[in-house]
Amino acid sequence: MPNAPDAALAPIDRLIEIMAQLRAPQTGCPWDLEQDFKSIAAYTVEEAYEVADAIERAQYDELKDELGDLLLQVVFHAQMAQELGLFGFDEVAAAINDKMIRRHPHVFGDAVQRDSAAQTVEWEAQKARERAASRKGDGVLADIPLALPAVKRAQKLQARAARVGFDWPDAEQVFDKITEEIAEVKQAIRLNDPEEIAEEIGDLMFVCTNLGRKLNVNVEAATRSANAKFERRFGYIERTLAAKGRRPEDASLEEMEALWGEAKQIDKAAKRQPGQ
Repeated sequence: MPNAPDAALAPIDRLIEIMAQLRAPQTGCPWDLEQDFKSIAAYTVEEAYEVADAIERAQYDELKDELGDLLLQVVFHAQMAQELGLFGFDEVAAAINDKMIRRHPHVFGDAVQRDSAAQTVEWEAQKARERAASRKGDGVLADIPLALPAVKRAQKLQARAARVGFDWPDAEQVFDKITEEIAEVKQAIRLNDPEEIAEEIGDLMFVCTNLGRKLNVNVEAATRSANAKFERRFGYIERTLAAKGRRPEDASLEEMEALWGEAKQIDKAAKRQPGQ
């Protein structure tokens, strides 16, 4: 049985050694040894969401732990890659070091310091040059990851197409398209065609996402915020009814809508408070 890695090691070096021992063929952990890139990918995505959740709730003690869990995922993937002779953790770190220096010429090079908006434009231009160099012959949308959340991927697809001129001039045209898509949803409902309804709902969601992009809104974050708001307001309904010894299923829709209105007013009042 191997000993735990020396606590005197630098924390990142100790973590890398711990992972190496977990993956050691004869003495490692059976579960860790069974994993591969595909099986671990789902955990990597989950840990990234847990980081975002801790930030959303301003739980910074949790954030420290969640960042550690996410770092473990990077180390896990790097260890498996090293076993296959592909690359190791040092190469992962070296690649991101080089990329950050390359993409910040205003900090590490001779480029003139500009505002953040101009730097964002240059960042995207540099990414486009890197894509062109590494993916010759591929399309504009070729390397947008399929595993991204649907809303986030929609915005990336739209933004990438917009860079080559495939875009509405302003948000007004998007409103017109939303009206058109709503009409198509209604038509699908009249036809009672489940597949068509699903397709048209998808089209409507895609266009609404495009509206957010045109208005510089992160629709993924805005949707998370809307989810949290719904949970908060519905929780008010549940708590108010519980104080009367009742449950939502015991209440009428009209009663719950009245309580929803109260919760909405509470939210508005909270926003008016100093510091909100």
